[in-house]
Amino acid sequence: MSKLKEPVVRFSPSSGPQSPDVWGIYEPDTGSIQYICADPKTKKAALIDVVWNFDPKHGRTSTESLEQVLDLVRENGLTVEWVLDTHPHADHLMASAQLKERTGAPAAIGAKVHEIAGIWEEIYNTPGAYDPDRDFDRLFAEGESFRIGDLETRVMLSPGHTLGSITYVCGDAAFVHDTLMNPDAGTSRADFPGGDAETLWDSIQAILALPGKTRLFVGHDYGTETRDEPMWEATVAEHKAGNIHVKDGTERAEWIDRRTTRDKTLSLPDRIFAALQINLRGGRLPKAEGDGRHYLKVPVNRF
Repeated sequence: MSKLKEPVVRFSPSSGPQSPDVWGIYEPDTGSIQYICADPKTKKAALIDVVWNFDPKHGRTSTESLEQVLDLVRENGLTVEWVLDTHPHADHLMASAQLKERTGAPAAIGAKVHEIAGIWEEIYNTPGAYDPDRDFDRLFAEGESFRIGDLETRVMLSPGHTLGSITYVCGDAAFVHDTLMNPDAGTSRADFPGGDAETLWDSIQAILALPGKTRLFVGHDYGTETRDEPMWEATVAEHKAGNIHVKDGTERAEWIDRRTTRDKTLSLPDRIFAALQINLRGGRLPKAEGDGRHYLKVPVNRF
């Protein structure tokens, strides 16, 4: 059986001082990678891009992915210090609000979520629906830093996939979300509202300017024609040597044309309309209506 259909877990150990332990947890329904980034000394940890499961055919949520992540936290004697997202995801629901409630840790995302919210308020025709200052505890700007235990973590603004995506750089680990894919799969799409291929190229180049031994942890993997096992970790040096889209020698204009052409052939994720109106609330459902149930909007003939 293909491992792309299993919730695979892998551990990437610290390489020394100022280097975190990292667990990657693959969520097969959406090809998403969830992360635990921990200081080996203090056992303090951040949870990054954790999934709240959603069945789009039946409109049902479930918590098996976030429970798996919290089980790993307990098994390894960790204390959750942060609940982090790199951007408001279009393909899965964020588990941030539930993780905050379960762990007491603050939830954070990039400060440009305000601008992303403005785009989607217009698409959904829901003016004033989203308030990131209410729904997140910290909105990170480019260059800000914070600590995971004793490990300093830096925020890089990495737009292109969305206009407000951010990368978390903790020692020799960087969580680069929907910029790069595994080297044999290339790079991520840039055609969602607010996305831009030229901007994504610049973000990728900034990531590839990190030290060569930096471990890059990507947001998604869907396998390839020859690989049916999920992969999500490679160094800067490995990407520069072998990423099929952006290895050394790739021309900017060539990549932008290739990325733009490819994106025109891609369908929207099947969870996108549910995901954005939940994720822009920090992983919360819209307010219940008079019957006590929650409802989501779908923009008809918009895309």
